[in-house]
Formats: sequence, structure tokens, C-alpha cells
Amino acid sequence: MSLLEAVVLGLVQGITEFLPISSTAHLKIVPALLGWGDPGAAYSAVIQLGTVGAVLVYFARDLLHLARAFVTGLRERKPFGTLDSRLAWFVGLGTLPIGILGLLLKKLIEAQLRSLWVMAGSLIVFAVVLAVVERLAKHTRTLDQMTLRDAMVVGSWQAVALIPGSSRSGTTLTGALSLGFTRAEAARFSFLLSIPATTLAGVFELKHLLKADDAPPPMLMLVVGTAVSFAAGLVAIWGLLRLLRTRSTLGFVVYRVALGVTLLVLLSSGRLAP
Repeated sequence: MSLLEAVVLGLVQGITEFLPISSTAHLKIVPALLGWGDPGAAYSAVIQLGTVGAVLVYFARDLLHLARAFVTGLRERKPFGTLDSRLAWFVGLGTLPIGILGLLLKKLIEAQLRSLWVMAGSLIVFAVVLAVVERLAKHTRTLDQMTLRDAMVVGSWQAVALIPGSSRSGTTLTGALSLGFTRAEAARFSFLLSIPATTLAGVFELKHLLKADDAPPPMLMLVVGTAVSFAAGLVAIWGLLRLLRTRSTLGFVVYRVALGVTLLVLLSSGRLAP
């Protein structure tokens, strides 16, 4: 892996992790189109730590409040007593579905499902699902109205993102919108919910990547990719929150369908290897 590849992959990861267009698909598609090797699921998971850092920095004040409320709630034996304490529990419990299924389906996800055919289909199918939900959603609820059931529903949607090409941010946005939350509130919970899952995945894969028999990417490339994804992630978070305050997700739907169809054409013609 060259320095240029590390920078480009970091940019791709940072920008696409938070937009509902699938970072996994883009980290597979971009190298394929440029004639580079597949960076692999492990490398992709490790540079996700950069985008985790971006969420931690961007929402530092919110996370501090959640942590304090969580501890206070336990001490006072009122774990769901305040909005912040409830959100802390909702983020933790909402992570369980993707954590459990991720461990059970790890080999399948990293092997058979890492196909451009699967990603092309996921891009299109989940774009249609998002479009339907966007059309029917009420867009009225805020996070102070969220219940444990809501959190588990959104968490289950996050687990769907284990299918490459579906997009973690896309599925969680879809899940939250289907429950009637506003776009901005749905995005905020999506960002918070991403922290445990992506952190655990990144640390887990980093450990295995460094212990693997095959030569891992040079540490410099891991550091560069992670640092670039952090900077790009900050910009992506700011941009998406700003966009969803006034616009719908229709633009992302159109982009996903166009990309998915283009991939199917390139794969069918043999111009791109799956």
C-alpha cells in the first residue's frame, strides 16, 4: 500500500462513514476502479477508528453529559431518570444486535458477502427502502420522546448494516425515520450509536491485523489512513447535520441507485471484477 492509497482510502472512509451511502462499498469500489488491491475488511475496520475519533470530538460535550448522567442514574438507582441517562442506556443496549450478529457472522461478512454484486444490490435495495420510509415518515419526534423499544428497533436496523453496501448510517437513519423522528434527531442518534460498534470493531480488527501471519499494512499507512479519516469525518458530520436540518435524504437515494446500477453494468460487462 502506497501513501497515496492510504490518503485516498482515509478520505473515502471519513466522508462515506457518516453519509448514508456505505463506506464499506466505497472502500471496495474505489480501489477496484483505480486498479489497486482490496484493502480488506480488517484495514477498513481499523481506519474506522479515525471516524470514531471524529464523533468523540464533535459530540464531546454530549458524551460527557451522557456519561455523567449514566453514573448518576446508577448511583441514585434511577437509570432512566433523565433524558441523558436514558440515551446512554439506549446507545449501549442498541449496540447489542450488531455486536452479537457481527461475532456470529464475522467469517461470512468478510468472505462471501464482500462481493461487489452484493454491494451493488444492497446499494439499490436499501436506497429504495430509505426512499419509501422518507416518504411515509412523520418527521415529528425528538430524542426526548425515545423509548427503549425505539432504541432496540434502531439498533436492529444497525445490525442490518452488516450486509456490505447497506450503510450503517443509512440503515440507522432509515430505522429512526420509520419511527417518526426528525431527520436531524435521527442523524444525532445514529452518530452516537456508531461509537461503541465501530470502536469495538476497529480495536478487535487491529489486534488481529497486527498478529496475522500475512504481512499487515505498514503502521505508517494505518496511521495516515486513520488520521485522514478523522479529519474527513469531522467535515462529514458537520455537513450531514447541517443538510438534514433543511433537506431530505433524496439526493443520497438517487446517488445510491445510480452507483448500484453502474456497478451492475460494469460487473455484467466484465469491466470490473467482483
